[in-house]
Amino acid sequence: MAKKLKTKAAVAGKARDVKSHSRAQRAVTKHAASEHNPQHISWHMIPLEELNPLLQRQFVVGQEIMVARVLLKKGCIVPEHSHHNEQLTYILDGALKFWIDGREIVVHAGEVLCIPAHMPHKAEALEDTVDLDVFNPPRADWINKTDQYLRGLK
Repeated sequence: MAKKLKTKAAVAGKARDVKSHSRAQRAVTKHAASEHNPQHISWHMIPLEELNPLLQRQFVVGQEIMVARVLLKKGCIVPEHSHHNEQLTYILDGALKFWIDGREIVVHAGEVLCIPAHMPHKAEALEDTVDLDVFNPPRADWINKTDQYLRGLK
């Protein structure tokens, strides 16, 4: 029993003390479906992925959920797209204008937009913006880097 507790403590300590970009990157890009241990990851340990000059992101993938920290410069356009993933967008700082379901919706800091699966949407950063996007299930196109609609000079 003591050995089992020591092992759990060692795993928890290891998760808290993520020291290298490679270890953090493995935790981010690896789908955790086979893992049954908690992940404890600091955003500053995850390299920023530059998708285009106005758009950067980081993300963490769980078993059935993904959270992404997205940094958009003023004027950044996320082209219209849809996906089978349900999405919650929580604006931490700044503002995004969405075109969704025939409406324009401006989401400001402290506000959340819930986007149903398969709903076409487009967004524009009205100012420099930091948002957290939560997806269920995780975005395979982001994990596999096949999200070409984000990688242009928009």
